[in-house]
Amino acid sequence: IYKNPETFSYFFIPKLGLILNKRRETTMALKNLLALVVLLALVGVSVAKPYGNPLRNQNGHRNPRATGDLDLDYYRSTCPQLESIVRRVTFQYVSRRPTLAAALLRMYFHDCFVRGCDGSILLKSPNKDAERDAIPNLSVRGYEVVDAVKSSLERTWGCRGVVSCADILALVARDAVAVIGGPWWPVPLGRRDGRISKLSEVNLPSPFADVKTLKKNFMDKGLNSKDLVVLSGAHTIGVSSCGLINNRIHNFTGKGDFDPAMNPSYVRTLKKRCKPTDVRTPVDMDPGSARKFDSHYFNIVAQKKGLFTSDATLLDDIDTNLYIQAQVVTRGASFARDFSDSMVKLGFVEILTGKQGEIRRRCAFVN
Repeated sequence: IYKNPETFSYFFIPKLGLILNKRRETTMALKNLLALVVLLALVGVSVAKPYGNPLRNQNGHRNPRATGDLDLDYYRSTCPQLESIVRRVTFQYVSRRPTLAAALLRMYFHDCFVRGCDGSILLKSPNKDAERDAIPNLSVRGYEVVDAVKSSLERTWGCRGVVSCADILALVARDAVAVIGGPWWPVPLGRRDGRISKLSEVNLPSPFADVKTLKKNFMDKGLNSKDLVVLSGAHTIGVSSCGLINNRIHNFTGKGDFDPAMNPSYVRTLKKRCKPTDVRTPVDMDPGSARKFDSHYFNIVAQKKGLFTSDATLLDDIDTNLYIQAQVVTRGASFARDFSDSMVKLGFVEILTGKQGEIRRRCAFVN
């Protein structure tokens, strides 16, 4: 009996036999788990990270236009290099031309507010009747960055014909802001590209609109008053032109006056830069801090130095005004976090998912 330890343990010490058996089972289970982890790493399978649509419930009511969810790891098994490629290409462009950060962020806004975040602003039309041909979009720039990312992905094994231009634009906008030191936000993925782009459908929030109109514009997209004032904070890196403010500073009511909602000293400064017939000279939307993504924009608005009517009118609503004052007092303590949250919400506006739309081979043309 002593020559056979296994027999000894099972018949003479039953409890010890059970313990040894459990140990064998545990060891086998650990080996199986380790083998599974190795297998998953080899084949590139990952656990999904679904991101529920934050626009689905609006003011306690279900939003019927908010359909489809996205996933933070949507391309993990098909194009795991995606985000590193986007970061690299975006950095190459924006580090050389930092003003592209504002341009790409603006492009993303303009895309999402017309037919949703479907990359439709990227489409070209031989008849010049696509979204990018609308007057508000004629000054949009940065298409070459999106095209460069798409070209790089199409040359990468596993990524060819896989990544949508809508997702590329969402990532490029985020990474462009990050390059200049702005806030970072998660970008859930899985959007599909739209096949339709019409100039006639471009109805963007206007720089001449009052706060009531702006709130409705945002509510129609599933966004609220806080999103309105927070996303307006992107003007901290914005650049406009004299043509869009000449009436405010030279002839507001047709009597050679200026908008009384503007700081008089700021008007005098602007008049020196913008002559009545000048439509091209650039003007910073956040004077003194236009190259830095920070909360300084809210200080400017509070001082009645908002460049557009759409900036100044944020003081006319109790909710947006309170947010502005809070950012001034706290020196933007919550702005970066709030901006990140609102950008995630923006990225879900009227998205196409599943079998809707397509995955374009070239971002400027439907397949």
